[in-house]
Amino acid sequence: MADITDFESAVAAVPGLTRDPGNDTKLRLYALYKQATEGDVSGKRPGFTDFVGRAKYDAWKGLVGTDPAAAEDEYIQVVNELVVGETP
Repeated sequence: MADITDFESAVAAVPGLTRDPGNDTKLRLYALYKQATEGDVSGKRPGFTDFVGRAKYDAWKGLVGTDPAAAEDEYIQVVNELVVGETP
């Protein structure tokens, strides 16, 4: 499979992955997507009983100050690594 070169194609490729990339990679992709599409995190950090919400918030907050174009590029890179890892 040819390398994915644009953000929209990378986003579209993620649901088609046949192997679960794991929670850490999913959180990284989530944070990169949010940074690329919305910029720096805003709002309050979810409460301690919202484990998933806190993890997502913290992952996104870790990218504060990252240029949206750089976040797109890294997202594409991560997706390409996942796609290559699925080929036999």
